[in-house]
Amino acid sequence: MTPIELSWAGIAILIAMILLRVPVAVALGLVGYVGYALIDGWHRANLTVGATPLELASAYTFSVVPLFTLMGTVAASAGLSNDLFRAANAVLRGTRGSLSIASIFASALFGAVCGSSVATALTMSKVSIPQMLAAGYRPSLAAGSVAAGGTLGILIPPSLILMIYAIIAQLSVAELFAAALVPGLVLTALYCLVAMVMIRRQPVSREAVDGDAPTGERRESLLPALARVWHVVLLFAVTLGGIYSGWFTPTEAAAVGAFGAILLGLGLRRMTLRGVGSSLLETVRMVASVIFIVMASTMFSYFIVQTNVAGAISQTLQSAGLSATLVLALLCVVYIAMGCFLEGIAMILITVPITLPLVQSFGVDPVWFGILLVVLIEIGLITPPVGMNLFVIRAVSPGISIMDLYRGALPFLVAPLVLIVLMIAWPDMVLWLPSLLQ
Repeated sequence: MTPIELSWAGIAILIAMILLRVPVAVALGLVGYVGYALIDGWHRANLTVGATPLELASAYTFSVVPLFTLMGTVAASAGLSNDLFRAANAVLRGTRGSLSIASIFASALFGAVCGSSVATALTMSKVSIPQMLAAGYRPSLAAGSVAAGGTLGILIPPSLILMIYAIIAQLSVAELFAAALVPGLVLTALYCLVAMVMIRRQPVSREAVDGDAPTGERRESLLPALARVWHVVLLFAVTLGGIYSGWFTPTEAAAVGAFGAILLGLGLRRMTLRGVGSSLLETVRMVASVIFIVMASTMFSYFIVQTNVAGAISQTLQSAGLSATLVLALLCVVYIAMGCFLEGIAMILITVPITLPLVQSFGVDPVWFGILLVVLIEIGLITPPVGMNLFVIRAVSPGISIMDLYRGALPFLVAPLVLIVLMIAWPDMVLWLPSLLQ
């Protein structure tokens, strides 16, 4: 069996193992190890397996992952999402469908300190869905708004997915964060437009149309409403502002942000020392899971590089006369289909060793491609049948049927698709801000 044939057999076995519910890390590690051994010998494979954990654990770039994860975990435990939603609603109240739009804006702001889509959807669903239902919103619109807004957690920096992509692609975390900012803001606006269209098309109560709070609480003026979110603004300014001003490296900024989140949680009396301990334990669990998958993915990457399957695919596509735009369109279709069945981190770890060299051979910037991948993963988060955000909302709001979740989420898929078209037509939307840092 040639290396190319072995690579396709390995990929087929990997997909089969994942579909059979084998843990992603186990599937990646086994296929990568056995495939590498069949090409380069069992002795070299054993040496590589032994060296990979130490190499990854000692990598300075990986230290940013647990620190930003801790900042997001503490922010979620401290209840910052409630302040964000109340502030956004106070500013937007009187706007048609204000609660729906407020949930999207609050999700975007919470994503700026969280970095996880699932965590954003979980916390925002607890805060905003009960209020939207009480105001007369249809369950599909309430759930769809939160599901879509939750996806912004992995696009607006800091982003766990982007940090993992930076490690695999050996790119600058700061550059990727800068590249994600403008598309994140554009996608937030597109989601709000979809919500406004849906609120006009669906019959709802007068409260939902007029934007009045269901509790009839007094409307706050702009400045007091914005004062509610000073802590989020401070965290965002210190962490990302510190990176781009040159005060901190990404790892130092993550450490400052995590420590600042803990101080805010304790200072605002939103957390106790026991709560801080729980956040630390949750962070250890999340990071341990991620690092295990990344180690297994590294072994799989070594196997894929040995087979040179990416080069073979590139030569085939170039000989067929396909343009870069058509290749990207084909990859988008593949990723959207994969997103219906695979989790985002797994998609990144499985495919990037193949797709990144492929698109680079067509002249596609790796930073731009990383943002495209995140947008495609966002689509998978709200695409039936596996969309993780949908199941998180279902767990928090069992009164909303799964069909309402699907009906509510599907219209919001238009927004990331429009963003992808804009990114392909105008790459500088992504690359303009990173260019200023060089």
